[in-house]
Amino acid sequence: MGEPPGYRPSAWVHLLHQLPRADFQLRPVPSGFAPQEQEYQQALLLVAALAGLGLGLSLILIAAYLIRVCCCRPPEPPGTKSPPPGGGCVTWSCIAALLVGCAGIGIGFYGNSETSDGVAQLSSALVHANHTLSAIDHLTHPCAQVLEMVERLEEAVRTELTTLEEVLAQRTELVAATRGARRQAEAVAQQLQGLAFWQGVPLSPLQVAEDVSFVEEYRWLAYVLLLLLELLVCLFTLLGLAKQSKWLVIVMTVMSLVVLVLSWGSLGLEAATAVGLSDFCSSPDTYILNLTQEETGLGSDILNYYFLCNQAVSNPFQQRLTLSQRALANIHSQLQGLEREAVPQFPSAQKPLLSLEETLNVTEGNFHQLVALLHCRGLHKDYGAALRGLCEDALEGLLFLLLFSLLSAGALATTLCSLPRAWALFPPSDDYDDTDDDDPFNPQESKRFVQWQSSI
Repeated sequence: MGEPPGYRPSAWVHLLHQLPRADFQLRPVPSGFAPQEQEYQQALLLVAALAGLGLGLSLILIAAYLIRVCCCRPPEPPGTKSPPPGGGCVTWSCIAALLVGCAGIGIGFYGNSETSDGVAQLSSALVHANHTLSAIDHLTHPCAQVLEMVERLEEAVRTELTTLEEVLAQRTELVAATRGARRQAEAVAQQLQGLAFWQGVPLSPLQVAEDVSFVEEYRWLAYVLLLLLELLVCLFTLLGLAKQSKWLVIVMTVMSLVVLVLSWGSLGLEAATAVGLSDFCSSPDTYILNLTQEETGLGSDILNYYFLCNQAVSNPFQQRLTLSQRALANIHSQLQGLEREAVPQFPSAQKPLLSLEETLNVTEGNFHQLVALLHCRGLHKDYGAALRGLCEDALEGLLFLLLFSLLSAGALATTLCSLPRAWALFPPSDDYDDTDDDDPFNPQESKRFVQWQSSI
């Protein structure tokens, strides 16, 4: 049987994992995933702080550019109404920046969807793993199917076959077979009780999946609101430029400044998360094994078997399963021998023996189901699916969100530089000097016409 599908780090994981890291004292920090260590936490905070530095530089450059434009503009001759040169270039550069921002919004929606799909795959894998572990607990619980059948078998051996021992007291070989069946049934019950390795463990994959889904729901909603806010800012800014509305452009300038701060903030959060996630995804087995062993208290042999699932790691339950299977086979052969030898001489023994064989057949079916569930293939497949969802889809979506934030920050910075110059080129709203008094579309002439009609 081939190995179950595993996980291989992607090129993005290798690229991000090789980036240098440093703490607050600018000392190098190893790139191994260690969120509990202070130096590693400082390294991720420093990555996020780079976005704050970018925001500060952006605001300084915008302020310097606007001061230069306002203070160093040459004086206009009196009575000049023609727009200054370069006005059209300023407007078109603002429009181009807004269109780039709209393209970044589309990238952001795609990245948000990819991240959500990756986290959903992680949650689905955790739920399926919880279902497998619950099925194992159900089959090996004292009140569950396999042990219930074994207990029924033991009870039948203690009652019906004990009665047969009294009846067949003269046939020592039949009495020995009956007692052997009793011993084998007790051995099966004892072996199966040690297979419920997850029973009583405080860590629940289902609870982890619910917590992850809860956090992801609010993360997805926050990004959707941010994307919609920036989309509205871009659209209303374009509307203000088209209608040459000063008040709308001024309001959108203030909103662009707010969204610029949010874009740089999301950029820092995404960069730190991407770097930390790449460190985890470069070698997840070691961290997951140590964390699971610390939270559950399970032995390393069990955890290595399910997380690694290769030929080098043996099944820790193989001996118990082999002994149980042999015991069930011996019980089956002993019951067949009793049916062959005892029923011709004692017809009353046929009914309890048939009942015992039916119970044994059901027990063997549940036992084979338990063997399939205990194999590492199912849980390791869920483990690989969870890693692929987190380290491939979610990380790819996070990089698209990083690109969105970068494009958004650049586009909004350009817009903030262009909008003040653009609204300065707008004509005043009460400039009607160039209109004809007899023009019917003249607001003053229209007002006089309405007054004349009302007087009639």
